[in-house]
Amino acid sequence: MTDIYELADDLGPAKIIHIYEPSVNLKAILVVDNVAAGPSIGGVRMACDVTPEECFRLARAMTFKNAAAGLPHGGGKVVLYGDPKMPRKEKEQLIRALACSLRNVQEYIFGPDMGTDEQCMAWVHDEIGRAVGLPREIGGIPLDEIGATGWGISHVAETAVRYCDLELVGSRIVVQGLGAVGLHAARFLVSKGGILVGAADSHGAIENPEGLDINALAELKQAGKSVVDHPEGRKIDRDAIIDLECDVWIPAARPDVLNEDNIHRLKTKLVIEGANIPLTYGAEKYLHKKGILCIPDFIANAGGVICASMEYHGSGQKAALQAIEEKLLHNTAQVLEEAKKNKSLPRDAALDMAVKRVKKAMNLRRWSIF
Repeated sequence: MTDIYELADDLGPAKIIHIYEPSVNLKAILVVDNVAAGPSIGGVRMACDVTPEECFRLARAMTFKNAAAGLPHGGGKVVLYGDPKMPRKEKEQLIRALACSLRNVQEYIFGPDMGTDEQCMAWVHDEIGRAVGLPREIGGIPLDEIGATGWGISHVAETAVRYCDLELVGSRIVVQGLGAVGLHAARFLVSKGGILVGAADSHGAIENPEGLDINALAELKQAGKSVVDHPEGRKIDRDAIIDLECDVWIPAARPDVLNEDNIHRLKTKLVIEGANIPLTYGAEKYLHKKGILCIPDFIANAGGVICASMEYHGSGQKAALQAIEEKLLHNTAQVLEEAKKNKSLPRDAALDMAVKRVKKAMNLRRWSIF
């Protein structure tokens, strides 16, 4: 495993904080990557197998995501060790203890991520008053309820299809990770004429070349069930979702699900990264050589953090959704035009744009920890 400090560079990280409270079995890591543009926003990711390296990579992705979206925030991330499906009372105790442990770290704003949700952010807000993605009842814009990230992905797709000789109407879509992000992405894309032909979650996968009923799948997921409980379609192994032939493939689960060992199995024309760091750089290079367009994570899935920032600064849901649409349509076109002009990977074009913005922010102030 890579030492997290070996990943440091001239952008950050600004802080790495290890949290341990044995009385409640709390073990977590916060990485505040860069705060030149403003306090960092990043989600709390809860899982049993998260790592310090994953935390740093996710925090850096948030730095680039916020910069690319033109937000007055830097990047940060918390990884919290534990089973997100633990009893509610235990989870609440952990989240509240985590919030209290980081009460004085003003340069980090809590947000929801894999394994946490609006309810978790309400607990954080109750303890320290510094969280986004709050329930509507306490003035928030619930990211998962409205599908902010999926809404953004649907607009990224609208732009991206023009660069890979595709039409969104009739396009065959596969979603790996039918959770908060993947489910809404599928729902919005189907409403635009796409056909969901494959979906996977942590329990397995299902496929139907004629199209899966997204509403029925949504009802199953809402009831706490798996896609494999859907009576229609063919049940397949969870990993076999990579092998399904489609036009648009959306990874919306864990990091590095597509890598140098399995990327050759993918049969698609367009990859839109719904999750954070779902592909290795080597996998993206392979796709580029094969003529398969890949929209990098910090461009494609920025809808959630744009919505979170709008909430933090007092905007409402309508303004947030409009900002997501405008920013992601513009940013996707800008990145793809630059990549086309230079014949480069979209990620390289996006990184160049984001790094320039971060460094300009650093040059505009006496950069220091708050």
